[in-house]
Amino acid sequence: MNHTILIIDDEKDIRTALAGILEDEGYQVLCAESGAEGIECVRQELPDLILLDIWMPGMDGLETLGKLKVQFPQATVIMISGHGTIETAVRATKLGAFDFIEKPLSLEKVLISVANALQLQELKVENAELKRSASNDYELIGEASGISTVREQISRVAPTSVCVLISGENGSGKELIAHSIHCNSPRKERPFVSVHCSALPEELIESELFGHEKGSFVGASSHKKGRFDQADGGTLFFDEIGELPLNTQNKILGFLQGGFFERVGGSRKITADVRIIAATTKLLELAVDSGTFSKDLYYQLSTMPLRAPALRERLEDIGVLVQNYVAHFFRKEGGEAKAFLPEAIEKLQHYAWPGNLKELKNVVERILIVTPGRVISAHDVPDLSGNSVNGTTHPLSQEGSHLRSAIREAREDFEREFIIQKLEENDWNISRTAELIELERSNLHRKIKSYGIDVRR
Repeated sequence: MNHTILIIDDEKDIRTALAGILEDEGYQVLCAESGAEGIECVRQELPDLILLDIWMPGMDGLETLGKLKVQFPQATVIMISGHGTIETAVRATKLGAFDFIEKPLSLEKVLISVANALQLQELKVENAELKRSASNDYELIGEASGISTVREQISRVAPTSVCVLISGENGSGKELIAHSIHCNSPRKERPFVSVHCSALPEELIESELFGHEKGSFVGASSHKKGRFDQADGGTLFFDEIGELPLNTQNKILGFLQGGFFERVGGSRKITADVRIIAATTKLLELAVDSGTFSKDLYYQLSTMPLRAPALRERLEDIGVLVQNYVAHFFRKEGGEAKAFLPEAIEKLQHYAWPGNLKELKNVVERILIVTPGRVISAHDVPDLSGNSVNGTTHPLSQEGSHLRSAIREAREDFEREFIIQKLEENDWNISRTAELIELERSNLHRKIKSYGIDVRR
């Protein structure tokens, strides 16, 4: 890229020398002999970088820098001076200067500072583009009434810090909605941290969420920060919050009420600024009635309840959703883009999509991979009639069920081996093991029985 650099200096010899050096390096160079002329040049040319002398008659460099930063906040400025002091350098930095170079100018230092400034500027542009792209990835696509309602609700709740509870079927886009709330909130520059509650072993949940102190339990060989620390200033998203044990629910409730938490094995109160968004496929009202979910936590979370509509409720959006998935696929994988004919979209609209958006995305990607041509017709769409809008389960939907079953089995195998290992470490003493892994003794007994673990050793 051919960068443009503006030199603002009242000394002609300095302007000429700097211009010659920079032009030899391939830069385009503009010159101005006063602050006022420099500001006007910036207004007309928008240079990539400005070299600004501090000591000039009339409007000096610091005053010029201040006016530049007011009118052109993104301007990158390197200050140069023959009478530099620490106080002057500090003032220039506070006003937004990138660097401060003293005269007599070192050729090597000038070129290094210029290269670093331009590189930082490129990184800022790239970062802004990545954030813009990420934000687009979390855009809610479609015009059906259900998704339009959700977008309108997001526009109201995103600017606040209130808790949000998102309900909906598996694959209906609950995490997408959570991301959209975050990306449209004042917290968008801070972290978005996800916790998939059903994937965490019960014994490790509180350590994952709140962190732990060294030696707080067997295997805690060092101090560890948790998800609340990671999400400080941002958003913490709990997927399937109904899977959390009551003890953990109460600790989250305590954080929401007091604004602080304690690490496992610690007593120090740690404050954090975290917005909580939760999602569930369960009817938490029933869980509250059965005593498996905290009533107070439910009321705290449901300050603003949202519902992710099922895909079968918005079949008219399938066309635009498919276009979005196709564009995303080829951005990620490369290659020549493909297009779905209207007849192919219509065929997709006659399916009930029990796996919702996730299933549609998987089917679209599979079609893109296996179809050799660039145009996808109805013939290229697999037969989904086994689960039409009014039909029964199609084999495609069974894949998600098989995957969930495999994940559940793997988790149970891990949990069984974990319990056996801890029992062995504690000479098969159930009470001591329950205490060390912070699990109620009755719960440990239940797990031992359900996993068929023989403790008579």
